[in-house]
Amino acid sequence: MNKPNILIIGAGMAGLGAAHRLRDAGLTPCVVDKNLFPGGHATSFQHGDFLFDDGPHISFTRDERLQGLFAESVGGEYEVIQTQVNNYWQGCWIKHPAQCNLHGLPTELVVEIIRDFVDASHAEPGTIENYADWLLASYGRTFAETFPMQYGRKYHTTGAGNMTIDWLGPRLYRPDLEEVLRGALSPVTPDVHYVDHFRYPSHGGFVAFLKHFVDATQLELGREVITIDPAARRVTFADGRETPYDHLVSSMPLPELISRIASAPEDVVAAAKLLACTTCVVVNIGVDRADLSEAQWTYFYDDDFVFTRLSFPHMLSPHTVPAGAGSIQAEIYYSPKYRPLDRQPDNFIQPTLDDLKRCGLLREDDQILHRNARLVPYANVIFDLDRPAALATVLGYLEDVGIATCGRYGKWGYHWTDESFVSGEEAAVEVLDRL
Repeated sequence: MNKPNILIIGAGMAGLGAAHRLRDAGLTPCVVDKNLFPGGHATSFQHGDFLFDDGPHISFTRDERLQGLFAESVGGEYEVIQTQVNNYWQGCWIKHPAQCNLHGLPTELVVEIIRDFVDASHAEPGTIENYADWLLASYGRTFAETFPMQYGRKYHTTGAGNMTIDWLGPRLYRPDLEEVLRGALSPVTPDVHYVDHFRYPSHGGFVAFLKHFVDATQLELGREVITIDPAARRVTFADGRETPYDHLVSSMPLPELISRIASAPEDVVAAAKLLACTTCVVVNIGVDRADLSEAQWTYFYDDDFVFTRLSFPHMLSPHTVPAGAGSIQAEIYYSPKYRPLDRQPDNFIQPTLDDLKRCGLLREDDQILHRNARLVPYANVIFDLDRPAALATVLGYLEDVGIATCGRYGKWGYHWTDESFVSGEEAAVEVLDRL
């Protein structure tokens, strides 16, 4: 029998996960990507002696099979790092998560947070209709409004009242009263972050975890999809070439995928336009010293700081920077639906440097060895109230026309990198079931 012609759109975690599963079944899919490099959102970029990922990426899967696959891809050369995370709020540096580490905040604020927490813990939670309701019921009004609601506006670009709670999972820890009190009275608390340790490649940046899969894949880069005809089972590329397929797997963002299907019904097109995501300006800074932070990443709550989160790539692997140097990656969030980007990425570099000095992470005499800014058009899915119905409409249509989807943007979910790889494998299983 002739083997089926299987086309996979996207050479990121999800697309390569799909290709891996199909190869295990004895098939040879073709993976195409519009970029001239593999990795998708999990790629890494070399800037002189500095290496930066396309936004912060780590692997903290507890799945031993995935751990083994990624370890094999880097020849066993990876770092195992104990997680350290902190928060910055109005000049105060506190351990993460903030709800368990109130020590060091103003006394009156701590008293109000604890009082409201006790009241909330004894009150009937009522109907939880959105993320705001969940926060108020979980932490009380003072903490909810001061910390997670405020951070959410910067990170998600919309208010908690406009968000569902089906993305939470283990992301927001719910302490008991004893944990809150201990964290208010003492600077030393147990580590309760949902990521207690993680892995990162020693060399090559995060994308090195995909090297084995890239090498084993029939991969065509620089192939931008322009139209998809599900009835004829044919894809047309920007260079004018057409490729027929028997089965199609896509990790392309759903709004882009639907826009390329001319036959998509009006209700599906309208639903795809309702799907919201953030865009992120990533500002990368190289500094002439490594003692920049005790934490691998930091959350910033104040509106007058341009960035929402900082990470420190040199703390993941010393091979991401020159000897003796350090690096900082700042994330600044916008969204086409709620907060359109209002300037060019390079215009965020100086404000980022200014705010790094203002919070004390940079000194006036630090030598800046590298600086650049990059726009990430698809950063995080926004779980707004429009999402559930719109997503059901879009995915239902794609299932009807035989297109399997995978990945953060192909499933429009809050996938971590490891979960994206697995979602690609699951899409491959859909294809195998059809066979």
